Amino acid sequence: MSKVIAAEYLTLDGVMENPAWTAPYFNDELGEFQGELMASCDALLLGRLTYEAFAGAWPHMPDAPGAARMNSLPKYVASRTLQTAEWNAQIIEGNVGAAVARLKREPGQNLLIYGSAQLVEYLRQHSLIDEYRLMVFPVVLGSGKRLFAEAPTNFKLKSSHTTSTGVLVLTYQPATA
Repeated sequence: MSKVIAAEYLTLDGVMENPAWTAPYFNDELGEFQGELMASCDALLLGRLTYEAFAGAWPHMPDAPGAARMNSLPKYVASRTLQTAEWNAQIIEGNVGAAVARLKREPGQNLLIYGSAQLVEYLRQHSLIDEYRLMVFPVVLGSGKRLFAEAPTNFKLKSSHTTSTGVLVLTYQPATA
């Protein structure tokens, strides 16, 4: 059985939107962490906005670290509006929760989510995310899209690490898991 892992860049105040603010803190340690994440998954699970941003960038950066893996992985895209998908992607049709539950039952490694705030919130509400890999950057923005809605959820810390640039790398799982 596969796990669904949400990997998210966050500010200290919980903002995840437009993560250009990560650049000054990104280093080889975070690159290694990202490489391990990508190696541990069989597919990406993305919301439409993240898919469109990634599909517009990654295929055009073949020499970037991780690009070969990112470009070759199958992608499942949750969208009510996309009619077609490229970049090794398939649109999830119908009930997203049922489709993700089905994907989790398939043999293999993990399904990795980057960004995709609405998808993460939907899957959290349906108890379909097994792990959250949060990279918390020492930045406060004051406003912007936040990762979690107001619905309460308890988590259990599995691991933590601090990079030399002050980024906290936290792995949580829902307390009910």
